[in-house]
This record gives sequence, C-alpha cells and structure tokens, in this order.
Amino acid sequence: MDIVAYTSPGCFYCDQLKELFKRADLEYTVHVVSTPEDRESLKKKYPLCNSFPHVIIDGEVVGGLVETARLLVKKGLVSSTKK
Repeated sequence: MDIVAYTSPGCFYCDQLKELFKRADLEYTVHVVSTPEDRESLKKKYPLCNSFPHVIIDGEVVGGLVETARLLVKKGLVSSTKK
C-alpha cells in the first residue's frame, strides 16, 4: 500500500493517525502542512480536504482518522477492540 498522510503540527488526530499506522505496522509518507502556502497547495490538489489528517491510499482519498481506521479494520489490518 502506498500511504500518504497530510498532517498539521500539534494536531491530536494526526498523532492518533500515526499511532494507528504503527499498530497496523504500515509504512507511510507524512507531509506536514504548516504554512498558508502549504494549505493552499493541498487545497488545489485535494479540494475536499478541509481538516487534518488527510489520508491518501494508493492514490485514492480516504479521508481523516475515522475513515482511515474504518478502512484498516475492514481490511483486517487492525482490530476494533482494545487489548
């Protein structure tokens, strides 16, 4: 899987996303969006990106933390139950 995550500095949900990828033992690329110019560039590429994190897997927009977690559970890469 080719995973790209756009994150924002100090974002709690972005930190949770990274933890989710770690639990799933998945490699991913992070792009930190920290300036207005970065945000504008991201909006041009992905117009529906309104919040962070923003995840793209194999070229397809997944969405944020919740949508990514649902996808990884569906694929059996993580469990939806706590251990």
